[in-house]
Amino acid sequence: MTSQPTVNATDKEQNLSVEASPSVPWYRVDDFLAMGLGTLIILIAAVTAWLSRPVDSSQMAKDHQASKSILKQLDPSADTYAAERKDLLKQQKDIESKMAAMPLKSWLVRPGEWRDDPRDAFFKNDKSIAIPLLATFLCFLAAFAIVSALQGRSPWKFSAGFAGVFGLALVSYGLAGQEVVKHYNLEYALWAVLLGLLISNTIGTPKWLSEATRTEFYIKTGLVLLGAEVLFNKLLALGLPGIFVSWVVTPVVLISTYLFGQYVLKIPSKSLNLVISADMSVCGVSAAVATAAACRAKKEELSLAIGLSLIFTVLMMVVQPFVVRASGMGEVIGGAWMGGTIDSTGAVAAAGELVGSTAKDVAATVKMIQNILIGVVAFAVAVYWVSFVEPRDDGSRPSAMEIWRRFPKFTLGFLAVSLVLSWLQSQGIEGKTWVTSIVDGMTKSVREWMFCLAFVSIGLESNFREYTKMLASGKPVILYVCGQILNLCLSFLMAWLMFSKIFPNAANELLSK
Repeated sequence: MTSQPTVNATDKEQNLSVEASPSVPWYRVDDFLAMGLGTLIILIAAVTAWLSRPVDSSQMAKDHQASKSILKQLDPSADTYAAERKDLLKQQKDIESKMAAMPLKSWLVRPGEWRDDPRDAFFKNDKSIAIPLLATFLCFLAAFAIVSALQGRSPWKFSAGFAGVFGLALVSYGLAGQEVVKHYNLEYALWAVLLGLLISNTIGTPKWLSEATRTEFYIKTGLVLLGAEVLFNKLLALGLPGIFVSWVVTPVVLISTYLFGQYVLKIPSKSLNLVISADMSVCGVSAAVATAAACRAKKEELSLAIGLSLIFTVLMMVVQPFVVRASGMGEVIGGAWMGGTIDSTGAVAAAGELVGSTAKDVAATVKMIQNILIGVVAFAVAVYWVSFVEPRDDGSRPSAMEIWRRFPKFTLGFLAVSLVLSWLQSQGIEGKTWVTSIVDGMTKSVREWMFCLAFVSIGLESNFREYTKMLASGKPVILYVCGQILNLCLSFLMAWLMFSKIFPNAANELLSK
């Protein structure tokens, strides 16, 4: 049976033109709706977290502060130091756990781990998660159906398709939870894309299912929520070394890879070249989506970049921990190296865990610092694209409004959320536990669901025939490989220089937390 087109070409062009047109009301634009939905989710989480705090939270905060004061006064040379320090840290952790209670956490679930029987994935502590899963589905369905109605689409057609997309996301989580699969860190993102590709390249994506393949909107909303996890205190914890690894190497690799693609490989599509370069150098899918929006890349170009990213992420998260252990470079340098090169934040944490807890903390922190560049890169790409790639016929400079229209505005939501929650976390133990409750209790789970839905949509919207044309010359793969080699070399050199020679004690503050 021949494969049907996943999405009609005319529909694609129409969607893109509507999104870019200044005549479209702001409340119908994906970026503003993603920011609105993301903000609403965070507000619901914040209010619920605050109302769920223990009645004696003020006294608990005082006890926590007293415990910290006693800890500072302990004599490290005393025989009882280790035991007393352990007890005080446990007391602080218990207080933080109680203050960060979130009742919604038990309702935002996904299939868990299993070994021989897939049905085990739908039980947690011997209790079925069917009802919480149904509640999760209905909440997502209601929110996205309202968005569809605001954009002039049929919410009923979307609802039918969303049931299928959500079902595929469930299967993806289930496959990723299998014991052997989990051991090799084959995450849900890979399975979600593969399931979508299997359908789109065999029977073809049915029209009713394609109504809910809203890749960009799912990812944009997820990225707004990601801002709650990318907090600036992480930047301060590692200081200058983390900034150098993340903010110096990344733009150098991005620009070098793009120029290599343009002038050495001579890739015909500048947008494809730039999306792959940003995907590989900044932070994978998140940067790819932001960059694609800024340079108006085609959907198939974005899908190809994300596909390459997922493949190499799996390879690197398996190979790099082995290299770190075999070379003896140490957990701090190895963690910084992995954090600056592996594309996915989740994959970075998993790879770091294979080396050690210190490597995991450093790697995740470096990656979070790198994630802050999403908005900066998107703005720079928007300015560059309208100024040099698509200049005006009369040679005049683009107006600020033209740059604003091209700029992926959802990144502003990402930055705003990051700034607000970073400030909130700095407001003592009450602010810190409030943020923990918001993120760990709700927004992180919602964000992961958003990404999973997006990866399913990517697969359903993709067709190997489109990839074959772009991959025929092998140039996109060569671009990614060469760029990643440069990234690996420069990131290691910077990590070694910063954490071994210039700031050898830089990670102490992070590791003492």
